[in-house]
Amino acid sequence: MAGNLTRDEARERARLLKVESYEVALDLTEGDERFESVTTVRFAGTSPGASTFIDLHGARVRRVVLNGEELDVAGYDADAGRFPLPSLAENNELVVDADYSYMRTGEGLHRFVDPVDENVYLHSQFETADAHRMYACFDQPDLKATFQLTVLAPAGWEVISNATATGVEELPEQAGKHGTVPAARRWQFAPTPAISTYITALVAGPYHKVTSEHDGIPLGVYCRASLAGHLDADNIFEVTRQGFDFFHRVFGLRYPFGKYDQLFVPEFNAGAMENAACVTFLEDYVFRSRVTDAVVERRAETILHEMAHMWFGDLVTMRWWDDLWLNESFATYMSVLAQAEATRWGKGAWTTFANVEKAWAYRQDQLPSTHPIAADIPDMQAVEVNFDGITYAKGASVLKQLVAYVGLDNFLAGVRDYFAEHAWGNTELKDLLTALERTSGRDLSSWSKEWLETSWVNTLRPSFEVSGGRFTRFEVLQEAPAEHPTLRSHRVAIGLYSLAGGELARTKRVELDVVGARTNVAQLVGEEQPDLVLINDDDLTYAKIRLDERSLKTLVDGGIAAFTESLPRALCWSAAWDMTRDGEMSTRDYVRLVVSGAETVADITVLQTVLRQARMAVQQYADPAWRQEGLTLLAGRLRELFASAEPGSDHQLAYLQAFAPVAGSDEDLDLLQGILDGSSVPQGLTVDADLRWSLVHALISCGRLAEADIDAELELDPTATGERSAAHCRAAIPTAEAKAAAWDRIVGGELANHIARTTIGGFQDPHHPELLAPYREKYFAEVGRIYKEWTFDQASTFAVGCFPSLLIEPATVGAAEHYLADEEPPQALRRLILEGADGVSRALRNREKDASSA
Repeated sequence: MAGNLTRDEARERARLLKVESYEVALDLTEGDERFESVTTVRFAGTSPGASTFIDLHGARVRRVVLNGEELDVAGYDADAGRFPLPSLAENNELVVDADYSYMRTGEGLHRFVDPVDENVYLHSQFETADAHRMYACFDQPDLKATFQLTVLAPAGWEVISNATATGVEELPEQAGKHGTVPAARRWQFAPTPAISTYITALVAGPYHKVTSEHDGIPLGVYCRASLAGHLDADNIFEVTRQGFDFFHRVFGLRYPFGKYDQLFVPEFNAGAMENAACVTFLEDYVFRSRVTDAVVERRAETILHEMAHMWFGDLVTMRWWDDLWLNESFATYMSVLAQAEATRWGKGAWTTFANVEKAWAYRQDQLPSTHPIAADIPDMQAVEVNFDGITYAKGASVLKQLVAYVGLDNFLAGVRDYFAEHAWGNTELKDLLTALERTSGRDLSSWSKEWLETSWVNTLRPSFEVSGGRFTRFEVLQEAPAEHPTLRSHRVAIGLYSLAGGELARTKRVELDVVGARTNVAQLVGEEQPDLVLINDDDLTYAKIRLDERSLKTLVDGGIAAFTESLPRALCWSAAWDMTRDGEMSTRDYVRLVVSGAETVADITVLQTVLRQARMAVQQYADPAWRQEGLTLLAGRLRELFASAEPGSDHQLAYLQAFAPVAGSDEDLDLLQGILDGSSVPQGLTVDADLRWSLVHALISCGRLAEADIDAELELDPTATGERSAAHCRAAIPTAEAKAAAWDRIVGGELANHIARTTIGGFQDPHHPELLAPYREKYFAEVGRIYKEWTFDQASTFAVGCFPSLLIEPATVGAAEHYLADEEPPQALRRLILEGADGVSRALRNREKDASSA
């Protein structure tokens, strides 16, 4: 994110300007470091004579002409990324001739060289405000305009943008003043509709392309040429078609942007980005190795999420970043709804949502940096740290609760009215609520105050008395901490589950509103006490749930394996994890629950989530005196499950992927080494490139392999993914020398974004936290400088990734507190450090709980 525009500045600029159009001419043939960009922007000035500024960052400004008059280029403020515009007229034309730097951080116009064939690939990433790293613009969401792009690119490249190319001119090789000018192509694109700067896009390079069509919409899927053999375009197109059919039906408005291209681009910083008609995705979604269906399901959710943005975000856009949640929560909710109702995952999509998205939301909402869904965003630095579990997952969970409150048909009718009224415009929260109130007949003002304008997550727990085996009193207790005392209105279902014939099935369900601290449930008085009571059955509300003593015993004694349905099992797994994180259940009991119940989890997404949580619990939350026993217990059970899994199944692969990071005994490592060298590969297991790197990392971390083995593996896989994996493994070598070398590479700031991330991941290897002891002091000595000098994405990657989170000691919390008190860092950095310290504090509390249960 370039510059730091404030909300007040944006409001003032929006008051002064009405932007009409941009014409942007780019020359991508000038070299490896920079490119030329000439922008012509036409805009009206609502207050003639007033002054404002245009955004451009990392530019060398050659010429600026406003209404025919040359402006002094010395007026460019390179640090702020702004050029002043004095004395506006009623109608203005501005021409900015500049050149910009290609980026290696995943921001602006990112440049990547494929190590396989040395082809060059470019892609843009402009959210939240990095469009002005590629062209001069008024870079805020409420100054929409049309965009027309002209691009000069090397011959043989594809160039893709928001609009369709209307012409491609072939330019042969010719003599120039600086030597021979290679053959090139000039691409001319049609004007776009009025859109925001942050969803404009450019992707260029020798991309492999697959095309199709659906319901009159031209479809394209792109990836690097060296990945073409791995691109499963048929599956991507299938989900795309299902998404369009579903959204056309429920939104009542056709897709508004003509063609629809989906591009898998290298070194992308996020999962995907909703550029209008030019959606970019993380390249990991091109599966070069075998993955479980959980990963395929996740890709489908991402495809549908970005497609939902074409309406909610691109057609109708938030006025300012306070309402970022309007974009992200809505797209998250609608993507899961589409998966549940229009794809092969069916209702299982809500099981994944409960176990993955909500877990993210609950974690984020209990950090000291928690914030309301409708957040206060005074400037651009504040919004960058709000792409979090509250903005996405909590908001989507609250929308799910709202749907239960107003009804799905009323909700979708309100959304259709909202689109019809505000198409091509900008909105605020009140605009959506007004539409929903009109179609549902409900006053949503109190709902908004409870759910959107407050922080933290409530806890719901059962309270009851039993006589003669039957409930004589049943209440739901609602809790909130003193710092966040809001008690909300929840629509919940309560399920009673009993064991019979080896199955745990629901025998009774009641649905009601839970309001206040205590809610009486008269419908359950007189009912026989079951083996398990599940509050928030069917996952209607957003709240942590607690299990009573008998219910928890049912689960730990094997009942978790006896559920006949996937969603209640997922909710119980989630409840057990929440209780573990909150110190109400010991780590060893949680691990024993996983060991006893993992075998019967058919849902692969839930299985992989649970196994990942169990590993984290042992490595961070277990009493250090029990940690090795816990790792041995978990590894032993996973080795058994791997050995007995159906050959070639997702479960076989999932068990091995979970086993490798906890393997530690000679027997464990012999098994991994045998799979890697091919001497003992189980039937059905495909030992492909990505699995090999997982095995190499596990063996490196435990000292079985050395750097020469990493080099040998990289010779077998000399790809971009191979380079990242090798960097990850080198940083995980368990020696002080390897950690020092990795640290120097990280803080040097020369690594491309994805290499930096994998190096940090290997550096923070949980097997050897003692090797990280010297880096607590070094982290706090460097983090301020890095945050000031690096781009936001790179700086935040360092601030989060290198925080000494594996040094689970009071000294780590103390070091963070001293740094914050002494240095008074910017608010966004303060938030990231507070979150890191909170994670260490939680781990310390949970270790005490685990030790007390020994």
